[in-house]
Amino acid sequence: MMLVEETQVAEAALPVDALKTHLRLGSGFSETDLQDAVLVSFLRAALAAIEARTSRALIQRDFVLTFEHWQDPAVHRLPIAPVQSITDVTVIDGFGVADTVAPESYRLVKDGFAPKLRAMALLPTVPQNGSVEIRFQAGFGPSFDDVPDDLKQAVLLLAAHYYEYRDETALGQGCMPFGVTSLIAPYRPVRVGLGA
Repeated sequence: MMLVEETQVAEAALPVDALKTHLRLGSGFSETDLQDAVLVSFLRAALAAIEARTSRALIQRDFVLTFEHWQDPAVHRLPIAPVQSITDVTVIDGFGVADTVAPESYRLVKDGFAPKLRAMALLPTVPQNGSVEIRFQAGFGPSFDDVPDDLKQAVLLLAAHYYEYRDETALGQGCMPFGVTSLIAPYRPVRVGLGA
């Protein structure tokens, strides 16, 4: 299974001014946008880190999910939430010939943790050596204002952390400030296994 982000978050949707305020960067100078490119890169990195830890798309954009077989002939779980709409479902045979599945043969089950594509009858059979592509839009909304407040704060805290420690090389792998981890904790997927 492979999930690919087809469209990137637009730079205009990133909260550069909010991060400047959070960092208390000076204003009133003629070159107030001098660090914007750096701040944008830290915001993108913070968004990516938080999305990876929560399995959530914060700002709405297009994704494509590719896999070789259905999880179940009646339902297939989507790996990221919240899903706003399914654009199309395509079954591709072993020779690369694509067949679009009729939209009336499935529906989106919106769920904050585990959105699903549910078949109205049964999902089409995937040919041998074939695959399925599901194109969909996921995210809380098209702007940063649509993101829940605790996740917005987590993005700003993490981007500020990246900014403050941009030259540090000894933080270790996976370092995320406690304030950020506590803010994203309610959104992290719960995995239940043997002995849990």
